Amino acid sequence: MPETSLRANLRLFLIFLYLGCTSFGGPAAHLGYFRRAFVSERKWLTEQQYADLIALCQFMPGPASSQVGLSVGLLRGGYAGALAAWLGFTLPSACLMILFALGLAQWQGSVLNGAVYGLKIAAVAVVAQAVWQMGRQFCRYAAGWILMFAACAVTLLFHGIAPQIIVMLTAAAAGAVWMDKDSAAANHDALPNVPGRKAGLAWLALFAALFAVLPWLAAGSPAGLAALADALYRTGALVFGGGHVVLPVLQVQTVPLWLDNHTFLAGYGAAQAVPGPLFTLAAFLGAAANPQQAWLWGAVATTAVFLPSFLMVFGLLPFWSDIARRPRARAMLAGINAAVVGILLAALYRPVFTDAVYQWSDAVFAITVFAILMSGKVPAWLLAFAAAALGAAFALL
Repeated sequence: MPETSLRANLRLFLIFLYLGCTSFGGPAAHLGYFRRAFVSERKWLTEQQYADLIALCQFMPGPASSQVGLSVGLLRGGYAGALAAWLGFTLPSACLMILFALGLAQWQGSVLNGAVYGLKIAAVAVVAQAVWQMGRQFCRYAAGWILMFAACAVTLLFHGIAPQIIVMLTAAAAGAVWMDKDSAAANHDALPNVPGRKAGLAWLALFAALFAVLPWLAAGSPAGLAALADALYRTGALVFGGGHVVLPVLQVQTVPLWLDNHTFLAGYGAAQAVPGPLFTLAAFLGAAANPQQAWLWGAVATTAVFLPSFLMVFGLLPFWSDIARRPRARAMLAGINAAVVGILLAALYRPVFTDAVYQWSDAVFAITVFAILMSGKVPAWLLAFAAAALGAAFALL
């Protein structure tokens, strides 16, 4: 049975709060921290159970590492444990991102502008590294390369969220036909304390209902808080690949209605310098959209972008064992992953590169940061700090 006592859930919160304060390095690193904490040290899950959770969270849209953490909390402490895990892992970076948005709104000047410039250059390097690493992982065969370049071309030619959704659906269909269908592992360790299927269906119904109702609530105020919540809920519900892949969708959803590209990329750069999930960029976007109510807007934006993850984890976990055994489902996921790389490649060019690199010295700066990042000797968060400091120093010259 899950540990549902207040003391047990407080323990879960504190464990994830520690992880939220110390888990630098992005989704892949987060999964490594989780494995050490919950498989190696505490023995809460077996290696196979943990691998199954990762597969489920890669199959779903949303931030994979946060979904794995949420799943661990759910299996360990029920729904209250899931909430405790998410709050602990998310609060540190969300609060830091809101504070950064307030700093941008209140302290304008050459030094701050220089720091923002450095963060935007760091964003170029970080996204380029993500494209490189994800391309090597998800585009190892001809079919993957074709899907990647096709997704990139469509994304550059057609703006908006609808083309990206079409790309994802097409890639899933193509993956089912083209991608490797070698049979999935036949044996799985059963996951403990999984919710029942009726509860899963209820959570999926709520997910669909919010998808339908939020646009109606937002219609009366296109730039209001409800509209922002709707935009970020759709982002969390439709972004496959998590992490850096959220960049192009968030950019489409929030620029220029709530903020400009300059501010958006400054927030994205700052997100590299904080621990925890990259999806807490939403906290920055909410706070930057309305600095007078920064904490309210930041909290609503953060909740909205993560809420689909809650609902889909709760809804799909009861059915995952059956789905995971189906080779065609894994092939569809492979097609989606290849398309995700193409969408991220398009985002690397526009808006990341086009809004940060204007002259040859900017390009040299970006290439230098990228080379250091690819060396593996300096973590992304430290490079983001260093780039911001250099940008501020250049502004003083």
